[in-house]
Amino acid sequence: MTNALEIRDLRKRYGDVEALKGVSLSVPEGSFFGLLGPNGAGKTTFINVLVGLVRASGGSASVFGYDVEDDYREARDRIGLAPQEFNVDRFFPIREVLEHKAGYHGVPPEEASRRADEALKQVGIWEKRDTRFDWLSGGMKRRFMLARALVTDPDLLILDEPTAGVDVQLRRDLWELVTDLNDRGTTILLTTHYIEEAERLCDEVAILDSGEIVTVASPEDLMDQGSDRIVVTLRDDDADAATIAESIRDGDDRVESVTGEGDRLVVTARQGGLVAPDLVRELDRAGHAILDLEIKRTSLEEVFVDLTRREETTDGENGEAGREETEREDEEPTDDAAAADELEAMATDGGTRGTGSHYGDDRTQGGR
Repeated sequence: MTNALEIRDLRKRYGDVEALKGVSLSVPEGSFFGLLGPNGAGKTTFINVLVGLVRASGGSASVFGYDVEDDYREARDRIGLAPQEFNVDRFFPIREVLEHKAGYHGVPPEEASRRADEALKQVGIWEKRDTRFDWLSGGMKRRFMLARALVTDPDLLILDEPTAGVDVQLRRDLWELVTDLNDRGTTILLTTHYIEEAERLCDEVAILDSGEIVTVASPEDLMDQGSDRIVVTLRDDDADAATIAESIRDGDDRVESVTGEGDRLVVTARQGGLVAPDLVRELDRAGHAILDLEIKRTSLEEVFVDLTRREETTDGENGEAGREETEREDEEPTDDAAAADELEAMATDGGTRGTGSHYGDDRTQGGR
């Protein structure tokens, strides 16, 4: 089976700043894959390479076997992108915007209209089909961004902070929608600052930091790398319980620390769920009655912070900031065909390069 994404030694440099430093990654077809990283990690650059808005300085990236540069149109037609920012044409009703979007990908007018209606119904805003984007509520705007990504019937759906700034109910509605899409076979690549979102939705996550992949694993496996807390409440307050726990620590390298205070014993250990039975057996053999036992699992957020903790450097901020201003001169097409591809990409995904504006889609569509 062809992987949805195959990334090999992908690099991108902006002057003296290396935004991507040899990223290698495989995303299986049909998976729900998370890309996590702090600000400035290179997530936006990574996505922009995939959709053709940025050219890599080295390495390769393919989408369902199509190289994102050599087979640009084939690769791009398989991607639906829901960006974090609202780069939407504000001068047309949203149904018409979706028809334009489908048309960019070669969808005939009648089919484009059908798909636009279907996408709007899918995200629950069909009744607003004749409304301009600016007149939608914040939550409806977020739903529309997803509809725009879906109107081309993509094999790979890229969600860049899809629930940023939405309320809890809408967040859960969007979770349900994208989970259903994934269950029906759509591969999903999610970037998010809500670690709970990745923990709940993703089969696997990659942590990107300073342009490099730190690790790739399932959320469960990542949480196993962290330290759990086993909190035991005893019927008595015999200090010998702490001695027993210390003996377990000496015989099990997963145990990191043991503290005891009165009738309460706290054991910090990796894979606490596997350590706890040994602790219970030893306490029982020593005659200690256990009133309560709680295993407080480490969270994915705690593991994420631990893996990405590093000294403050100026590179962290410069890695992403100011790139839109430098991309135009750094990424000038080298021939007419490349220039056409650049224009099509800008029209499709907002055309924000080099201007700092989110109205590129408006200019392109409005001028047709």
